[in-house]
Amino acid sequence: MIQLTNLSKSFGGQTLFKNLNLKVTAHQKIGLIGRNGTGKSTLFKLILGEESYDEGEISIPKNYRIGTLRQHLEFSKPTVEEECAQVLPEDEQYNFYKIEKILFGLGFTAEDLQKDPLSFSGGYQIRINLAKLLATEPNMLLLDEPTNYLDLLSLRWLKQFIRDFDGEVILITHDREFMDAVTTHTMGIQRKGLFMVQGGTKKYYETLALQDETYEKTRLNQEKKRKELEEFIARNKARASTAALAQSKVKILEKMEEMDELESESSLSFRFNYKETPAKILFRAEDLGFGYDPEHPLFEHLTFALENGKTLAIIGKNGKGKSTLLNYIAGELPQQQGTLSFHPATAMVHFGQTNIERLNTKHTIIDEITSVDKKIGMAEVRAICGTMMFSGELADKKIEVLSGGERSRVMLGKIIATPANLLLLDEPTNHLDMQSIDSLCDAIDSFEGSTIMVTHSEMLLRRLADALIIFHKGGAEYFEGSYDDFLEKIGWEEEEGTVKPKKQKPKLDKKERKKRRTAIIEEKAREAKPSRDEIKFCEKRLEELEVLEEEQNSALEAASNSADNSAMIEHSKAVAETQTEIENLFERLEVATEALEEINAKYDEKLAELE
Repeated sequence: MIQLTNLSKSFGGQTLFKNLNLKVTAHQKIGLIGRNGTGKSTLFKLILGEESYDEGEISIPKNYRIGTLRQHLEFSKPTVEEECAQVLPEDEQYNFYKIEKILFGLGFTAEDLQKDPLSFSGGYQIRINLAKLLATEPNMLLLDEPTNYLDLLSLRWLKQFIRDFDGEVILITHDREFMDAVTTHTMGIQRKGLFMVQGGTKKYYETLALQDETYEKTRLNQEKKRKELEEFIARNKARASTAALAQSKVKILEKMEEMDELESESSLSFRFNYKETPAKILFRAEDLGFGYDPEHPLFEHLTFALENGKTLAIIGKNGKGKSTLLNYIAGELPQQQGTLSFHPATAMVHFGQTNIERLNTKHTIIDEITSVDKKIGMAEVRAICGTMMFSGELADKKIEVLSGGERSRVMLGKIIATPANLLLLDEPTNHLDMQSIDSLCDAIDSFEGSTIMVTHSEMLLRRLADALIIFHKGGAEYFEGSYDDFLEKIGWEEEEGTVKPKKQKPKLDKKERKKRRTAIIEEKAREAKPSRDEIKFCEKRLEELEVLEEEQNSALEAASNSADNSAMIEHSKAVAETQTEIENLFERLEVATEALEEINAKYDEKLAELE
């Protein structure tokens, strides 16, 4: 297993991490999270030996193979099968069965194996690279955004592959649902070090919040103590009778560790600009059909209606026509078959990959937001820029210097500036980090109008979709119901026979269920009692000590003012003892709270199994 010891790395005077430590144990699957720019991808490069680190050590056992998914596309063989087989050891060069099994899992057909790798779309070329990685049978996988460019079926296959992988994994992805489904631990680069918990992202952020709260209380307590020492020294250093005592306080002050204020990270938080409409149905699609080749339409005979307030998700494999359908509804393609009937009050905005490419690279962010409507005042434009995390001078940056994620936020800003009751969103989560995706999800969820979105995110589908258009079986089909309804009632034909049937649990009658529920609740109460008692004791004692500390500080100040040396020494000692007890209690409180959370989670799972 690999081990990182006191690893430090800086770029251009900026410290990414310092004295970072990590030990990966057998079969750990770790999700690495953090805002863009915190050093996640750099950490991978250090482990792979592609970047040098400033200080520390990376220990990798002999013959331990680390594989990584390459985003750079470079192919040298005439067929997909030969391209992938070349990574095999020399004595296995013609073991095509091994290669075929992986390629079929990634969505390739038998015919595809003999095609030129360069004849495939970018998404499928990424999959070829993934197949080459998996064929090398590495001990550890370092996966940096492996979900990029993969469609739903490939994501579901990759999810199961990572779960079954008999080795270690460190995964970077902004897809929270995907990460939580495949990882055993979650870690993030926090305050230039690594912080890791066992469990998913929810547990990580809850634990981090508790640690931050404890840290802030300790920092404020230390700040108060530092101020008292400084005031004491200032009052007494000039007096001959108290100079020695003041000097001893100087030594205590010098030994006190500096605790910096926690930096708060900027977060995307916004609402779409809803335009009122009396419409119950925003538009109807009757017998729609379209294709770039008249003999092979991407979809045909597609009929559906969209109610105001509903979210329709378009899903399916890459290259089948999802974005084309969205562009067709947006009026960006010539009508071929059927009719689209919009209510007169329908006002739509379109977020698509082609729209992002149309951003004027010579414009500033402010220019782009202003271009939506010249009537928008500069104060409102600045407010929208701030909402999209471009506050102050950042709003004056030119589009040409922005990353993909930043350009996506500019496009979202333009949509916010436009009053609408119909959102057309094509892969809106691409390039956004995890917190920004959560904010986008919240904004769509609270939007009073309707949304049509193309997405491969099962998290978005499960949370937002009221109905679906599924590209499968050579066409497009409208489905009234949730994504889970679709999986249960229809499912992907490519997955037929590959999904293990769920074990049927014996049904419990109401009386037996109630009896078992009561037993579980009683067991939970017994196990949780020591932790609850500990938390109650710590909280009560902390309240008492806060009052006591104020009294002791007042007594110390009075002794100082009256130059009573013996009393000052006595009260100083008492204050120090009280502060030590407070710090110990905060540590006990944190341990007890974490233990209680684990107990609650364990018994919540048991109760859920009864349903």
